Amino acid sequence: MNAMTETETLALSTVATLETADPTKNLILVPLTDLLPHPSKRNVRQDPSMSVPELAASILRVGLLQNLIVIAAGAHYDVVAGKRRLAALKLLAKKRCIPKDREVPCLLVADGTARTASLTENVQREAMHPADQLEAFAALVAEGRGIEDIAADFGVTPLVVQRRLKLANVSPRLLEDYRANAVSLDQLMALAITDDHTAQEAAFYDAPAWQRSPVALRERLTGREIDACRSPLARFVGLDAYQAEGGGIRRDLFAEGDAGVYLLDAALLERLAQEKLSGLAAEVRAEGWAWVDAAPSITYADLQTFQRAMQESRAPNKQEAARIEKLQAKMRKLGEAVDAALEDGNEEKATALAKEGERLGEELQALENGLREYSPTVKAAAGAVVTIDRSGEAVIHRGLLREAEAKALRTLERVRQGLSSEGEVGEAANDAQGGIEKPATMSDKLAQRLSAHRTAALQIELARHPHVALAALVHGMAQRILQENCYGRYLPLDVALTVQDRLATLAPDWPDSPAAVALRELQQAWGAKLPQDDAELFTALLAMEQDELVKILAVCVAATVDVVTLRAKTQQPGAELAQAVGLDMAAWWRPTRESYFQHVSKAVILQAVGEFAPEHVNRLAKLDKAGIASEAERLVGGTGWMPAIFKDEEPQEVVQGAAQEDLLEEVSEYANAEEAELAQEALAA
Repeated sequence: MNAMTETETLALSTVATLETADPTKNLILVPLTDLLPHPSKRNVRQDPSMSVPELAASILRVGLLQNLIVIAAGAHYDVVAGKRRLAALKLLAKKRCIPKDREVPCLLVADGTARTASLTENVQREAMHPADQLEAFAALVAEGRGIEDIAADFGVTPLVVQRRLKLANVSPRLLEDYRANAVSLDQLMALAITDDHTAQEAAFYDAPAWQRSPVALRERLTGREIDACRSPLARFVGLDAYQAEGGGIRRDLFAEGDAGVYLLDAALLERLAQEKLSGLAAEVRAEGWAWVDAAPSITYADLQTFQRAMQESRAPNKQEAARIEKLQAKMRKLGEAVDAALEDGNEEKATALAKEGERLGEELQALENGLREYSPTVKAAAGAVVTIDRSGEAVIHRGLLREAEAKALRTLERVRQGLSSEGEVGEAANDAQGGIEKPATMSDKLAQRLSAHRTAALQIELARHPHVALAALVHGMAQRILQENCYGRYLPLDVALTVQDRLATLAPDWPDSPAAVALRELQQAWGAKLPQDDAELFTALLAMEQDELVKILAVCVAATVDVVTLRAKTQQPGAELAQAVGLDMAAWWRPTRESYFQHVSKAVILQAVGEFAPEHVNRLAKLDKAGIASEAERLVGGTGWMPAIFKDEEPQEVVQGAAQEDLLEEVSEYANAEEAELAQEALAA
């Protein structure tokens, strides 16, 4: 039992070669003023001292628990070990928390052993395991010490103590594995978001090793909760308002800033959001609109069910006209300067000029918007929708017309202009029913390019909807194997898993598009989790839960999606898949000069501008095509407008509102009996 090992014998045999430091003889008290302030050359630690203020606070509260090691240096003493302690004492003296000549316990060693003593103090010690620190903090609280008091002892903030206590409250089984290095500190911090030990252990031990990242663990424990930092509803309502109504939250103590707050009561959040939206809707309704709806969210497809009412313009006064003309001239010059800078390869100058152009454009738009307003007649029929955008800000869509209301307004306008003959009314009806064939608005090449981007968007959406991917795969197999008619209608994917690789040839900007990048990252993430060996791969897949297999299936099936159309007039394929995954092209593609406007005619650009910024059509019509394309890109931002190839083929019908009755009454004031009857027929249609 008492036999020494060879290592111990060797270590003890070297002791006699050095002059030992005997605390019973060489421990002295040295005034702080007699300790040299500069770092000693014999001190082996030359790195800058860290956390000096925290150590100073601890010394002030608890005292100096460990002496310094010094050597004589004339009338003073040189500190060879304890540089950070010395810095903390000097800081306390500077702040007049202790006397400048306070006596400091020091161990005096010989000059020849100074460096060895310094190295020994720093090397021959064993840091406590972090788990011991966590349990020690918890023990202090159990003894009755307050969090603020403990924080003052160690010179840290109360949040640091709370975080230590939160980690100490993790499941004992996980803490033991943390001691054994089977659980990392980051994983422990993620699991500490809940105090439920059963949930903590289930989240960690029930997941395969490759799904135990801190992010995955945190999501597993907060899957049904609402992230206050990311949720538009939460940002719109506000955390304070939610909590004032008694809403519960879960706070991640290890998150920084406003992140890491999770809302537990989804029903309360939705109610508060609806109430706040209703209040805004009441204010908008006071503007005189026929109807105002409040909806927490609205898609671009929803907005396409409405038509946009036109605003009336007033003539600018002399001062406004001069300012508008001046701004337009400046913007034309800036546009020419930007093109010249790009041709010269001076991107920095081009960017600066473009920003100045944006500022002038915003000022011009504000001026032009001030010259436009909705007439009382339009407000009597049209309405508005108050909603929330992705950043949690309230957005108001004004001047929205349902189909029946739009027809009524058109009829009223014809009645007022004396154009209500039977032939003209019939022509209007044919136009409304799509009787007039519209010319093609894009080339086949552009249709291929845009449909390639639609394919990319549908691929990533399908990868994110495993259930839809599974249904699509089974759909194709069932048609070929289980149904008698194997020539049925197929969904646009190749069950043989032929990866679609022609998108880059159709759309040169496809590789860097958000949809392509997102799918590529998802494929790489799953690929990194799976073994490369075929046999090992099959074993790993067999060990997976069914949900995980379906997720991998979705990523693989997504790569087979192909909804490319070769002709502009061809109906877009893949409507079933798009509807199933809720495809919103506005989330994956945006119209810019390079991606769309420069590829269509000037007339088509102006037609598009008439849909998302009608007040700018007349101004843009005076510019060349390049100028129109650039302005269209600037104006389309934030409107959600998409080319017709991305829109639903047939807008939904809406129920006629009470506004038609008001319009009929107004029609009767401006028209004779025959004209009023024609208007009534148009409204009834």
